[in-house]
Amino acid sequence: MVATTASANVSGLTGRDAASRLRADGPNTVAPPPRRHLVTRIAHQLTDPLVVLLIAAAAVTSVLGDYPDTAVILLVVVVNTVIGVSQEVRADAAVTALDRMTAPTARVVRDGRHLVIPAADVVRDDLVHLEPGDVVPADLRLREAHRFQVDEAALTGESVPVAQEAGADVYAGTVVVTGRAAGTVVRTGPASALGRIAQLVATTRPGPTPLQRRLAGLSRTLGITALVLSAVVFAIGVASGRAAIDMAITAVSLVVAAVPESLPAVVTLALALGARRMAGARAIPRRLHAVETLGSVTVVASDKTGTLTEGRMAVQQAVAAHGVTYRVRGSGYSPAGELFDAADHPVAAPPALRDLARAVLLCNDATLTPPDGENPQWTAVGDPMEAALVAFAGRCGLDPEAERAAWTRVAEVPFDQDTRRMTTVHRRPDGGYLLVCKGAPESVLAAPLVERTPSGMLSNAYRMAAAGLRVLAVATAESDAAPDLRTVNDLRPAGLVAVGDPLRAQAPGIATAFDDAGIHLVLITGDHPATAAAIGSQLGIWRGGDGVVRGDEGGVTAYGVGDRRVFARIQPEQKLDIIAALQERGHVVAMTGDGVNDAPALRRADIGVAMGGGTEVARQAADLVLVDDNLATVGAAVAEGRRIYDNIRRFLRYALAGGTAEILVMLAGPFLGLAVPLLPAQILWINLLTHGLPGVALGAEPAEPGTMRRPPRSPQESVLGAGLLRSVLLAGSLLAAVVLAAAVGASALDLPWQSVAFVVLGLGQLGIALAVRAPRRAGGGRNHALTAAVAVSALMQLAGVLVPPLRDLLGTEYLSANDLAACAAVATLPGLAVWLAERASGPRNSIPATGSATRMGPAGGVIE
Repeated sequence: MVATTASANVSGLTGRDAASRLRADGPNTVAPPPRRHLVTRIAHQLTDPLVVLLIAAAAVTSVLGDYPDTAVILLVVVVNTVIGVSQEVRADAAVTALDRMTAPTARVVRDGRHLVIPAADVVRDDLVHLEPGDVVPADLRLREAHRFQVDEAALTGESVPVAQEAGADVYAGTVVVTGRAAGTVVRTGPASALGRIAQLVATTRPGPTPLQRRLAGLSRTLGITALVLSAVVFAIGVASGRAAIDMAITAVSLVVAAVPESLPAVVTLALALGARRMAGARAIPRRLHAVETLGSVTVVASDKTGTLTEGRMAVQQAVAAHGVTYRVRGSGYSPAGELFDAADHPVAAPPALRDLARAVLLCNDATLTPPDGENPQWTAVGDPMEAALVAFAGRCGLDPEAERAAWTRVAEVPFDQDTRRMTTVHRRPDGGYLLVCKGAPESVLAAPLVERTPSGMLSNAYRMAAAGLRVLAVATAESDAAPDLRTVNDLRPAGLVAVGDPLRAQAPGIATAFDDAGIHLVLITGDHPATAAAIGSQLGIWRGGDGVVRGDEGGVTAYGVGDRRVFARIQPEQKLDIIAALQERGHVVAMTGDGVNDAPALRRADIGVAMGGGTEVARQAADLVLVDDNLATVGAAVAEGRRIYDNIRRFLRYALAGGTAEILVMLAGPFLGLAVPLLPAQILWINLLTHGLPGVALGAEPAEPGTMRRPPRSPQESVLGAGLLRSVLLAGSLLAAVVLAAAVGASALDLPWQSVAFVVLGLGQLGIALAVRAPRRAGGGRNHALTAAVAVSALMQLAGVLVPPLRDLLGTEYLSANDLAACAAVATLPGLAVWLAERASGPRNSIPATGSATRMGPAGGVIE
């Protein structure tokens, strides 16, 4: 604890009062998340319907003595459980990260002395002093403030520092930019603004992903269907005189055959490969299932500051004294940049523009720090808006340090909130004085401060302000003698500068790319409605008359959200309401953000996307982190998610077609004189070969052509929807018909018909695997792993009738080379038919470009 002499008339709390309040209210810290025991986390993972079905399958295979299958199934269960538990643990770290946003210490007054104490010991009614660089330790009500500005971007989304005066509230976790202030603590710990966000993060749990919901439903359907059909097979076998114990084993084998137990392995591999591809595209998944969820997204709800914009202030337009408007481009606070005229031609700064740039540079207290080993970018020291003016001077060809050295400041009137302007006096290099006044246009460009305002300058100011920019007017005067700052008048307008947080270079094309993919971009910001509308217009998602939903006017309701795409003055709690309203309308929502205020919404959304350059709190709460802070990277991630889901459906089409064929063969065989078409060991062998390597390899198929030119699938659509169930039944029926025909024909020729059925069924399923692979794109490669997997499995299938030990194990009989050639030829028919049907159907339906400013309908729909 450090003590210094206190002001004479301010004594603050007594030590006894402070201790009493600390005992009553608790420490000024973020409440930790409720602890969940490891056993609870594991039990939660094991209650997933698909995992339950896998455990049941493991038990069955164990009873049947199929220990390799049992080991594989249990390994999948263990891997899934470990991944799930580790994801939950990382998610809880989001709340812990909030501790890093809190102030480590605070300057308070107690017993008449200034003390530096741990911020955790700050209590209600403490008198706290704040200076530039301080993190506000608790929610304060200011008693005094002098040129006091606070950076609230991480907490509220406001992109520029906010000036605060005596009587205003400032919030925990915000950072003092300029000035000094003193205030009384009104809320601490969980009751503070930072504490309330922590509570939202801790109590907001993401629900199951669309894929998890679909697979849970599929597991229930498959389990019930397999049990019913196996009971039918058991009944038919017993009725035909077969031993009950033999038919029981057959029925259980069919249950295992009907359930694609390698599905979790396929899903896990597909997600892992997708995560690796996304990482290569600079998008890091923090939750494995989030990889696929991106493919289901129908709405991307994006924060503005730091996400669609650079998160830095910059001069975007300037109007010189002669009335010509120039556009300014540059990166961050770097003094390097370019100027463009009204025709968008690059130009050098004319004398009038250089005079304007020099004026805003001199009437300015900010500086820029060049890149170094620790920081690769130019950084601002002081007010970010004034730093933007320094960078603007550099982009006009001036050397800020040299200009300030040559035009020394000799007098000043600091910025005043009442007059809304700042005035400085500088000694000219050639003698005499230059007076510079900058501030709000309505304050600077008014009599008697200026002698005459050029025609159109005020209208230019209104035009730029309507575009969401902060406009500063500049007026100057030259004199031989030092001017009297008490009577400043008869200045000449030097021009206007418009400052804003510029859009990222790639941002304007993002909304169009999303619309092409049937995804709607929604802008959610804490900024002013005019700024939000301007950014929405530049993105192409807002047109005049569309309206802006304002959080400060209570517009955030299920009805108010409607089909709006721009939201302004939104508080953290309201972001949750917006996401909930969109989800109620059937949308799958991806929420992007980088600030503390975004963390609860990142948890509540179907998938939270954080910027790598944002706060640690946002990154910990998110499912996906964009390393390059580029929202366009989400498009690549969405394509990857769609590829993964396509491959899961591709595997299901293949695996369930084989399971359907096996059940149909077992059901129909006795009616065709084939008492027991397949033995239990033969069913399990086919299942092991076909659902093993080929099934897993299908999860690595490349993306189909036009993946990002089709609408997202409906969140309500079953994983077997969109014609997949019909395709499964047709392919399964065709394969069963070919197998039964081959067996009946072999029986008529007095050949080992059961072995023929065994070979044709296995090879036929492998042929379907090749038939359902992704169409080859122009210039794209093939998934050679699938070809190799099918070849290896085919050889193992043939080995089942050629290798004596395997024949003994499986109960098969030897087939000659001619017999095997005939079986192979017949087995190609189902795959060939599926391949022809696939190519005849053509590419999936794509959607036309919707135009950027379309309105949102229900999930996946567009209202023109």
